[in-house]
Formats: sequence, structure tokens, C-alpha cells
Amino acid sequence: MKRSEQVAAHFAESVEVKQRSADALASDIVEAAALMTTALSAGGKILACGNGGSAGDAQHFSAELLNRFELERPPLAAVALTTDSSTLTAVANDYAYDEIFAKQVLGLGREGDVLLAISTSGNSNNVARAVDAAHERGLRIVALSGRDGGRIATLLRDTDIELRVPAERTARIQEVHLVLIHCLCDLIDAELFGPPD
Repeated sequence: MKRSEQVAAHFAESVEVKQRSADALASDIVEAAALMTTALSAGGKILACGNGGSAGDAQHFSAELLNRFELERPPLAAVALTTDSSTLTAVANDYAYDEIFAKQVLGLGREGDVLLAISTSGNSNNVARAVDAAHERGLRIVALSGRDGGRIATLLRDTDIELRVPAERTARIQEVHLVLIHCLCDLIDAELFGPPD
């Protein structure tokens, strides 16, 4: 395969996965945004976590809410649990890496808040532990996943929402996760600050 064909194949697959995701997830995305909007309107916050590229997505989401997405508006309460290196390394050293997000959820989370749990496989132990901790503290979950949803899908309650990308490749799942994050930000802004429908 020529290199240009290899590039074209990436774009084609990405478009196809995004279209399948739009068809499968549109109503769940609206529901997830409504859940987050309700939390923010009531004075709550959104905590976000993930590993690797998903950590970047957690930070991206938090930045879009705290700063702005596309609309000029006041900051919205969001915290990426991936950014405090002292906390992350202290918990990993004193307890276990699996606890790095759960400890923060237990300390920072309050009933009515939302946890945005991001894992392409759904099998990240530290994200799964954060889901358990969130339930313990009375938070609801919006999970961004892929493949078969993994272990995290089995931990979710009926009051939680899973946005599972219908794909196997990590790169494709991560690409759709970014679109999901932008959809959530746009819908939150529209509900809280946009003109009426």
C-alpha cells in the first residue's frame, strides 16, 4: 500500500466510525449533556479522569468548561483529576496506582456532581475504582468507552450513561471521544447560555 493510500484509509475509517457513532449515540449524548447541565445548574461540578490520551481528553473537557468552548460565558465548574502530579504520585506511592482517581473523587466529589470517566477499553482499573468511589459519594457517571465497554460498563447503574464508541481500534475510539466532548460542551453551553430553541 502506498503511504498516501495508508493516510486515505485512516481518514475513511475515521469518517465511517464517526458516522456509526452519530447514528448510535445521538440521544445518549443529549441525555449525558442534560445530566451535566443539571449538575452545573445546581452548583455542582464535573470531575474527569482517564489515562494517556484519555487523560488528555479529561483535561481538554475541563479546559473547555472552565475557560470557554465557543460561547463567551462565565466559567463552569470542572476538574481534571489527571493534572496534580504531587497528588497522583503520593497516592500511587503510598497506596496504589489504581487509587489515584478514586482518592480524589472521595475527597472532592459531592452528591449531585458528575464523574466523566474516560477509557477506550473500559478496563482501566484506576478509572473503574473512580466509578466505585463516585457511586459511594453519590455522583452520577458519564462514561466514554469503546469496544465492548469493558469492566466499567458492568459497574454502571441505571442512572449513569455510557457513550460507547462502536469500534475496536484505540485511535478511532479516541477520535470519537473528542467529538463527544465537543458535543457535550456545545449542548451544555446551549442549555445554560444559548438562545431559546
